[in-house]
Amino acid sequence: MTDFFLMVSGTSAPHIKALSEEVQVSLKKSGVHCYRKSGTPESQWIALDYVDVVVHIFSAETRAYYALEELWSDAARLE
Repeated sequence: MTDFFLMVSGTSAPHIKALSEEVQVSLKKSGVHCYRKSGTPESQWIALDYVDVVVHIFSAETRAYYALEELWSDAARLE
């Protein structure tokens, strides 16, 4: 499926949007292109699929509600 999941919390819809845009711009400058993007800042969750890495950008409330980290609780964690 993928090698890594990166979970990030934003504080508001504009912050989530800015985080998403910065990830995409920074990686594109390095020659890494987003395969697929899903979600909107207003939905409080954006997923950026880079095939080997999937970046999840949530509001704190949405991150707590879906608790994706619990799905992979036995996986190794990198800080």
